[in-house]
Amino acid sequence: MTLELLSEHGCHGGVQRFYRHASTVIGLPMRFSVYLPPQALAGGGKLPTLFYLAGLTCTEETFMIKAGAQRFAAEHGLVLIAPDTSPRGAGVPGEADAWDFGVGAGFYVDATEAPWSQHWRMESYVTQELFDLVSRELPVDPDRVGIFGHSMGGHGALVLAQRHPQRFRSVSAFAPIAAPTQCPWGRKAFTGYLGADRAAWMDYDASALMSRQTRPPFPEGILVDQGLSDEFLEAQLNPAAFEAACASVGQPLILRRHEAYDHGYYFISTFIGDHIHFHASILAGRSRPMLTRTSTVR
Repeated sequence: MTLELLSEHGCHGGVQRFYRHASTVIGLPMRFSVYLPPQALAGGGKLPTLFYLAGLTCTEETFMIKAGAQRFAAEHGLVLIAPDTSPRGAGVPGEADAWDFGVGAGFYVDATEAPWSQHWRMESYVTQELFDLVSRELPVDPDRVGIFGHSMGGHGALVLAQRHPQRFRSVSAFAPIAAPTQCPWGRKAFTGYLGADRAAWMDYDASALMSRQTRPPFPEGILVDQGLSDEFLEAQLNPAAFEAACASVGQPLILRRHEAYDHGYYFISTFIGDHIHFHASILAGRSRPMLTRTSTVR
C-alpha cells in the first residue's frame, strides 16, 4: 500500500505531515495527518502513538492546525495520527446535503444500510487498515497506542476503545457525544447508517457499551473534559449518562466540567496538554497521572 506524502512542515523540532493513500476498506482515496516528534527523526525506534478523531464537518487538518498538540507531543515523544472524518467523493446521492450526516460525519461506525455500507466503514478503516498501515510504514509502536477525540470524535474514541481494547491502551475525550442513541445527532446518524433496529445502535453507544462491561476496561482511568458553556451540552452530549455507566461497573473516570468553556478548539487547546500527559503516562506504564488543572466544578 503506497503512501503519498502531500506536504511536510517543520514543527516543534519534528515534522507535520499530510498523507493520502488508496483505501481498500473505504474503496476511495483517504487522507490522514501525522505529527512525528523529534525523537522519531533521531531514530528513536517505534514510539507511543495517539489517534485523534475529529468532530462533525472536520478534516484530517483540523486538529493539527487548531489544537496546539504538537508542542506537548514533542515533549513526551508521542506520534499523533488524525484521520479524515468520512469518505469523500463517493458520489452517494445526498452525501453532502447535511452537515451532520454523510460527508464529514462518518460517526466512526461501519454502516450496514445501503447506499452507505459500500464506503462508510470508518470503524474498520481506523482500527484495522489505518492502524496497520501506520504501524508498518511509520515509527509507531502498535503495543502503545491511545485514542482520543472531540464531539463526534469523542464518541468515536470512547466507542472504538471499548470495542477494540486490544488495540488501544488509553482513552480520553473532549465534549463527547456520550450517549448517541439518546440525542438528535446520534439518532439521525444511526438511522441512516445502521437502520431502524435500535438494538444495533447500542453497539456504538459509549454509555450502553460501558454499562455492559463485567469489569473496568481501562483500570488506569478515562479522562473527559466538558465545557459548561457548550451550546450542545444539554441536547446532544449527555456526559452524565457516561458518568453513570462508568460508576455502575467501577470504571475510573475523571470527568471535569469547566465554567466558561464552549464546544470549540479554544476549549480543546486549553486542556490538550493534560490529555497528552494523561496518555503519555499510561502508555509509558506509569500510574494514572495527576492532572495539573483543578478549575473543575461539579
